[in-house]
Amino acid sequence: MSNHQSFSDTSKENSSKGWKNGFIGVLIFSGSLPATRAAVLDFDPVFVTVSRATIAGLLALCVLLLFKEKRPARKQIASLAIVSLGVVIGFPLLSAMALQYVTSAHSVVFLGMLPLTTAIFAVMRGAERPRPAFWLCSIAGSLLVIGFAVAQGLKASPIGDLLMLLAVILCGLGYAEGAKLSKTLGGWQVISWALVLSLPFTAPMMYLQRPASFAAVGPAAWIGLAYVSVFSMLIGFVFWYRGLAQGGIAAVGQLQLLQPFFGLALAAILLHESVSIAMLGVTVGVILCVAGSKKFAR
Repeated sequence: MSNHQSFSDTSKENSSKGWKNGFIGVLIFSGSLPATRAAVLDFDPVFVTVSRATIAGLLALCVLLLFKEKRPARKQIASLAIVSLGVVIGFPLLSAMALQYVTSAHSVVFLGMLPLTTAIFAVMRGAERPRPAFWLCSIAGSLLVIGFAVAQGLKASPIGDLLMLLAVILCGLGYAEGAKLSKTLGGWQVISWALVLSLPFTAPMMYLQRPASFAAVGPAAWIGLAYVSVFSMLIGFVFWYRGLAQGGIAAVGQLQLLQPFFGLALAAILLHESVSIAMLGVTVGVILCVAGSKKFAR
């Protein structure tokens, strides 16, 4: 077997593992917005944000100590700070705030823009170079999402839509930066250190933002908080960052197109939210427009 063939086989194997890990990550993330929606019905959005980060951060610290992981190099701290800004604080806080104005079924449609924002930051931060056809397909899918937001904004909430848009931008940045760092630091190590780095801010804020009484907090809110703390904030990223590092940020990032579909289904089943024909149409349109772009990602 030639060296070239051996390298090609290894590349295909890594790509396959990347897609599998990425799919598991997306499946876990799909429950994030419905779970957050359940949590913010009884908790303040800021409390939900800092609590999920604190709980996940303490779990991550225990795992890092258990495996005696080395501290990140000084040059990696800036990248970890960007990851923290994007996925530990930025997206959770902005999306939680948005869910005070819009339903989770409405908000998950915005996740159709994540592949495009992730790919843009993959070029800016990860030096990936997708082909022009990739951008055409991704932009077409994103335009469907933006068109839906404009059409529904006046009926729903322009504030909620703007918050979700900002959340998606920061999330794309955190995904791309974390995936790039995973190649040298490791997938689960990246999100673990990013969470630990945030603890000096999130832990005190969790205490300061705590409700005056927990008596009125229902079971659904507690379950939602538990899910976003353990699964959305920690376990999901272990698979997601590993998948992005193995299969390529722009390529595996296309799996995020499945997230709105899963999210709408969960919103309808668990929260009994109405899913309009327009929501389904946009979600299917995004998947059809952008899913084909994955072959042009490299």
